[in-house]
Amino acid sequence: MPAGHAPAPAAGSGATFTDAERSAMELALAEAGRGVRGANPLVGAVVLGPDGTVRAVGHHRGAGTPHAEAAALDALGPVDPAEAALLTMAVTLEPCNHTGRTGPCAGAIAAAGIGRVVYATADGTDRAGGGAEFLAARGTEVASGLLGERARELNHRWFAARAAQRPFTTLHLAQTLDGRIAAADGTSQWITGPAARDHSHGVRARADAILAGTGTVLADNPRLTARNADGTAAARQPRRVVMGRREVPADAAVRGDGNWTQLATHDPSEALAALAADGTDHVMIEGGAAIATAFLAADLVDEVWLYQAPLFLGAGRPAVGDLGIGTLADARRWRLDDAGGPAHQRLGDDVALHLEPAPAPAHNAPTRAEERN
Repeated sequence: MPAGHAPAPAAGSGATFTDAERSAMELALAEAGRGVRGANPLVGAVVLGPDGTVRAVGHHRGAGTPHAEAAALDALGPVDPAEAALLTMAVTLEPCNHTGRTGPCAGAIAAAGIGRVVYATADGTDRAGGGAEFLAARGTEVASGLLGERARELNHRWFAARAAQRPFTTLHLAQTLDGRIAAADGTSQWITGPAARDHSHGVRARADAILAGTGTVLADNPRLTARNADGTAAARQPRRVVMGRREVPADAAVRGDGNWTQLATHDPSEALAALAADGTDHVMIEGGAAIATAFLAADLVDEVWLYQAPLFLGAGRPAVGDLGIGTLADARRWRLDDAGGPAHQRLGDDVALHLEPAPAPAHNAPTRAEERN
């Protein structure tokens, strides 16, 4: 974690919380899970009245939208200053003290006159941290550490990306049942149907950059744009990024209106560092297999959107190559992620899975079925 802000103390380190505050934080964590992963962490906020009743809730809906605290304050509406001083806000992450696409949450809370703020865990980044100090200096009672472990777990990959000073990284895979992204003759359009493609374009529109390898650009000539269901361009377009050393043709679709760049490297860490230096906070990897394999092998993928088509090819290009794993015990384990909606959903004839890296298991004991075999 970058220097500048120490982690929040645990609940037992001096801070005390009421049963109502604990219930409010439980609700705030559930509310946070309604948001979408990407440039910003998942955050939820709940405003309590002096009698412990819930007065307002809010969550962050994605980059460029009001933060959870601001959403909860909007839901609360205007209150008398004397009343505001008796209110408590429970929020899953330390309120930010940073002006980006939106204003600082710490300033909004102070301006609203909220008397007490309870947050689960510190922001920990130089960019947005320091909100607790700002609030305390203005007379707001601040306490931290309530359900902090769960709050950190909720955003564990976002924290890892920020600690490494790299963008949050999403991998898009559209494959057959036998894990192929193209047939033996190279054809790949389209493995998945319109509903799955529309969904993936919605994820694209949330990203700051879309990245593909030169092999994919030369073979498929993709536009790498975010498009609506009717084929028109989405209002927000990510920057198009080509990774690799081969020359991109002058008439390549990815060049488009000029909002593109080439990273002449095969090193995923180097590519992410270059994107971070340009202000990219969320990158989506679109292909191909060599790029996906490199990022997975380096443990630089923070979430996967996998679109599974009901097809078998038997031969063709695999979605992922050799990760250097020789035994089942060393397999990279992932888990279903319900953030932003169900982790498993049907899209037309296809199935979408939303996944995030799972912590390594404590041991690899055999299952009962394995013991019988």
